[in-house]
Amino acid sequence: MSILRPFKASDMFKFNNINLDVWTETYGIGFYLSYLSRWPDLCCVQEAPSGRMMGYVLGKAEGTGPEWHGHVTAITVAPEYRRLSLARKMMSLLETVSEEVYQGYFVDLYVRCANVVAIEMYEKMGYSVYRRVREYYGNLGIGKGGKDEEDAFDMRKPLPRDVNRKSIRPNGRDIIVSAHDVS
Repeated sequence: MSILRPFKASDMFKFNNINLDVWTETYGIGFYLSYLSRWPDLCCVQEAPSGRMMGYVLGKAEGTGPEWHGHVTAITVAPEYRRLSLARKMMSLLETVSEEVYQGYFVDLYVRCANVVAIEMYEKMGYSVYRRVREYYGNLGIGKGGKDEEDAFDMRKPLPRDVNRKSIRPNGRDIIVSAHDVS
């Protein structure tokens, strides 16, 4: 049993068990605080009854016109708590807020092309590949050690406001763009 609750600034003092995972991108304190101050309703944590953090999601709302959407900046679950549907619960909350509060057309996220387990999980949740972004992690300067040039899939899930489903495409894996082409 766990609780899904808003992410608080003090949670940054107790999320090392999550952030030390190889698949988890980590950021500076200012980055986390900017998300918590601008989009607090799109940031949440899963917490065990003991108070131990199990996972978290950071999101934001961005874009204009039909590109207005919810974006998953980071979602991660500590290795010892995986396979319990915690990521699904956090994603569901982010999707609901993106739809009902921000009235977005879709939710998107970037995932390393090598992270097959995560890609399969997102596909089961209704996400599809919109495009492949070459050297996404290295060009944004967020790769481990600054030398990472791994590609990412831009995955999207349409929300009810996207009646004509223009935010997705069937051949997304065939569309390849440069990291400089994405904002």
